[in-house]
Amino acid sequence: MINEEIRAREVRVVGPDGEQIGILPLKEALKLAEEKNLDLVNVAPTAKPPVCRIMNYGKFRYEQSKKEKEARKNQKVINVKEIRLSPTIEENDFQTKLRSAIKFLKAGDKVKCSIRFRGREIAHQSIGEKVLDRLAKEVEDISVIERKPKLEGKSMIMILAPK
Repeated sequence: MINEEIRAREVRVVGPDGEQIGILPLKEALKLAEEKNLDLVNVAPTAKPPVCRIMNYGKFRYEQSKKEKEARKNQKVINVKEIRLSPTIEENDFQTKLRSAIKFLKAGDKVKCSIRFRGREIAHQSIGEKVLDRLAKEVEDISVIERKPKLEGKSMIMILAPK
């Protein structure tokens, strides 16, 4: 809240250079800010009495948006890539999936490894778990298991995150 939007009777006023001016009635604080051609901005509305600062609100908002934009630019977006396996996967297919997982992990993405059980395969969940454990063991030097293999419906899912 700024200037006339502030609804408190008394406010603690902080000057434009950060110095404490003291507790003043709202009208006096507004007059003080107006004399300096600045805005009275409520920075701590929950305090007793509310703390207001005399500042150039437009410049403050501009700097705030610049900081947010810079923070967004520096953040790393982590994607979740999925690799689907089957409990009866052959060696060459496993090696292909393994290379894909390694490529995704080195790129900084998480890998969701899922095994889909079809028909009577669901009775042999241990085979699917062995396949996922083998995959995790192969990539343990570049990844960490974020979520252990767990059965969800007809699929067993494990999530690997890059180290």
